[in-house]
Amino acid sequence: MVFAQESTASKQVSTFTLDSPQLRSTKKIWLYLPKNYNTSTKKYPVIYIHDGQNLFDSKTSFSGEWNIDEKLDSLNAQVIVVGIETTDKRLEELTPFVNAKHGGGKANNYLDFIVNTLKPKIDATYRTKSNPRNTIMMGSSLGGLTSFYALLKYPNVFGKAGVFSPAFWFNRDELVDLMKQTKNFDAKVYFLHGNNEGDPDMIPDLNLMEYLVNTKRCECKKLNKKVLVKGGQHNEKLWRDGFVKAYLWLF
Repeated sequence: MVFAQESTASKQVSTFTLDSPQLRSTKKIWLYLPKNYNTSTKKYPVIYIHDGQNLFDSKTSFSGEWNIDEKLDSLNAQVIVVGIETTDKRLEELTPFVNAKHGGGKANNYLDFIVNTLKPKIDATYRTKSNPRNTIMMGSSLGGLTSFYALLKYPNVFGKAGVFSPAFWFNRDELVDLMKQTKNFDAKVYFLHGNNEGDPDMIPDLNLMEYLVNTKRCECKKLNKKVLVKGGQHNEKLWRDGFVKAYLWLF
């Protein structure tokens, strides 16, 4: 007899679906509320994270969850987390520009959905701190790429980002050009990567992007942090293990 795997999401996690006219689809959304949300009147910052199916529940995760609910519960964290589902359209939705070999390039539509459909609903339904300083985007791999891009595309919406193992190679030239055209870059950025990710361009690409960020402001402001994990591989374990330190630094 085969038993269905039970959900591992905590009671702080709920889900809902939301129509996306920008993507012409319906998105499943995972929502984490702090333990004291229902007994408090305070407002909370919000983290928007890609690949929502991998964040809270091993039943829905692709290759292991990030355990974000348990980690935030243990910290008594005062934050709302919104996880956004990705499907077989992931490569399209999480890449800002078309790659000559791999295609993609529909992240503008995806971010339009987050900024103009999802975020207004979250802000209207829950007690949120909606300003850029308290609106964070986070993701890994292609999600890291798009999280960084969101800082450039919507500087008045997202003021911080957790950029894990970013697949900058996918749109390297376009991002470099965009960074060079950017006059001001005030966002706070946490870069995380391993030295065993299987991509020889990972470290050089990340170093280049960090350098370009530092040309837009004084390093003395310490608004970006880069963490290299020895032995770190391109997988959920690296991102799961790195989440708490990223969260604490960003806040």
